[in-house]
Amino acid sequence: MHELSIAVAVVEQVEEAVRDRGRAVESLTLRIGELAGVVPEALEFSFGLAAEGTALAGARLLIETVEARGRCEGCGREAATGMPPVLWCAGCGAPLTLLGGRELEIVRVTLADGPARGSRSVPSGPPVRDEEASHVPHR
Repeated sequence: MHELSIAVAVVEQVEEAVRDRGRAVESLTLRIGELAGVVPEALEFSFGLAAEGTALAGARLLIETVEARGRCEGCGREAATGMPPVLWCAGCGAPLTLLGGRELEIVRVTLADGPARGSRSVPSGPPVRDEEASHVPHR
């Protein structure tokens, strides 16, 4: 289950990015392409485990799914590749170049307004404010 290693890497990257803020993470948004080979349910479960005892403990994990799309090298037509992907043009039969669908990116980190507590759990009460983390693609 490689989703656990992905979850650990994401938690480490976000923790490093918010370390100096002294606040808990309310939510984290990931953009995942449908060809990235990630099972969202397994990632959600793994994220809960990886986040324990960190500034992300109790944070909501939001996942945006990116449709796999390709462009025909022959006629220039763009279309969804589907799942499993069809990597040739339905119109002329030429191969497709993938335009998207393999993404695995951290796109947004929302921090709580109050300071992180000693348990590092998400504080309740004040509304949250969105603060964008730097765009960090998974390697």
